[in-house]
Amino acid sequence: MVNKIIQKGKRFLTNPQESVLSAATIIMIMIVASRVLGLVRQRVLAHFFTPSELSLFFAAFRLPDLLFEILVFGTFSSAFIPVFTKSLKKGNSHAWEIASTVVNLGLVIFISVALVLSISADKLYGLLAPGYNLADQQQIAYLARILFAAQGFFVVSYVLTGVLESLRRFLIPALAPLFYNLGIILGTLFLAPKFGLLAPVIGVVVGAFSHFIVQLPFAYAFGFRFKPKIEVNEDVRKIGRLAFPRLIETSFLQISKSAELFFASLISVPAYTYYTFGNTLQLLPIGLFGTSIAKAALPTLARQSDDLRKFKKTLLDALYQVVFLVLPVSAALIVLRVPIVRLVYGTDIFGWEATVQTGYVLSAFGVGIVFQSANAIMARGFYALHNTKTPVVISVGAIILTLILDYLFIRVFHFEVWGLAAALTIGVFVQSFFLFYLINKQFGSFSLKLLKPFAKSTFASAFSGTFMYFMLKFFDRSVWVKELSFLGRIDADKYIPFQRFVLDTRYTANLLILTMFVLLTGAVLYIGLSIAFGSQEVWVFFNQIKRVFIRRQVAPIPKKEEEQVAPPTSDTPGL
Repeated sequence: MVNKIIQKGKRFLTNPQESVLSAATIIMIMIVASRVLGLVRQRVLAHFFTPSELSLFFAAFRLPDLLFEILVFGTFSSAFIPVFTKSLKKGNSHAWEIASTVVNLGLVIFISVALVLSISADKLYGLLAPGYNLADQQQIAYLARILFAAQGFFVVSYVLTGVLESLRRFLIPALAPLFYNLGIILGTLFLAPKFGLLAPVIGVVVGAFSHFIVQLPFAYAFGFRFKPKIEVNEDVRKIGRLAFPRLIETSFLQISKSAELFFASLISVPAYTYYTFGNTLQLLPIGLFGTSIAKAALPTLARQSDDLRKFKKTLLDALYQVVFLVLPVSAALIVLRVPIVRLVYGTDIFGWEATVQTGYVLSAFGVGIVFQSANAIMARGFYALHNTKTPVVISVGAIILTLILDYLFIRVFHFEVWGLAAALTIGVFVQSFFLFYLINKQFGSFSLKLLKPFAKSTFASAFSGTFMYFMLKFFDRSVWVKELSFLGRIDADKYIPFQRFVLDTRYTANLLILTMFVLLTGAVLYIGLSIAFGSQEVWVFFNQIKRVFIRRQVAPIPKKEEEQVAPPTSDTPGL
């Protein structure tokens, strides 16, 4: 009996996922688990540290993340999987030599650059975060030097992720980010009273090591070995050539992220915490819908690249579905920004001003999550057509626009930190516009009729969002007492006995009940309006639920088909 259970568990962990849907389902579930655990992590941090203290902790990630993102996600991860997968056909020994060389190259480059950045960290953070005083900049630099050790583990760990995914083992790589988040949570819980801000930094190192060590036995079992040599063969050179466009894009993206820290530090010390917390909340729907659907659609798009009619249908169907799913979430984040921030981050030391500022950031991000999700799909459409130049050029242009808007919003118009989120939203909107227009030009024509499903989802989400707003205000006691919003303007409290039906949202239980009630009614209205507008996506949504959870059916893909599915970058190294 025990042996049976052990064997079943072993097969569950090591068996390959033989379908796009099964892989996407695993990734989607793990993304949700990782994002939820990420929210728990942020809540724990908010419990022990003030927003001003947390800004120093988050700022310390900037240099380690910059190096890691460019080196791993900008160079290896974008090209390693397809080259490694193809090399398996030439023989396992050749493939493992490639993997070992990539690990060694990555470590040599990372350690060399990390040492230089660590030595000059004080001066660099003086440039990156000029709004902080000298003592804060020195503390940030001290924490960053320790965080470089964590990113070193990730350099190796993400090669192991690429190895396992190339072999269609998606579960273990998808589980690894959970161990990373657990490391930070446990490190903070047990060490914060004694070590202060050093506690979560130690937790990051422990979590990064866990991310690596949980994958190592499985990669080792399939044949991966560390070898102390670097053999730059044609396949390794090919990884470098394929990664170059992505390297350029990632470099510009890191400049943009550094600019966020730069401008946030000029607003106030805690501003970067507000921005980071708002960003954490918006990443949940993007990862759940945009990233998972985009990654699952890539193999199908690649198969259909020679048949543009089928390719167009698959791409547009994926776009329509992701917009249908994300738009109501966007409306909910905008309308319920304060209750959501209070429920997730509300602690004794995360006060009302912090809640309001984080809520504004979340609203500005909420407008843009649909564009970020759509961009993930459209960029992969270009990749499937073997066109990496166009999405990179458009992405770089959007990043430059965002940088210009960062300066205008913060230094010229003197917006609060939500201006940085608004700048990003405008940038990704422009990126979506050009990606959508140009990929349809690939099909030989562009018609406004293509926008009709988007319009239906937009109107339905706008109506449901407006309804949620009125519901939230109507049942919130503080709105009546303080005469906030439209109720105060019409003196409604003089004519309606509001005390009989409102909830006192100063209490967490009441706030949770009201938030869930508003979300549920908004979701029902959105689905009803979608049906009334004749939206096809709502029926696709229902059929998918029935197929996965009732019939438990998945659509197989050819055994020889190659697919790439990986957790989004934000799940692991950065916060």
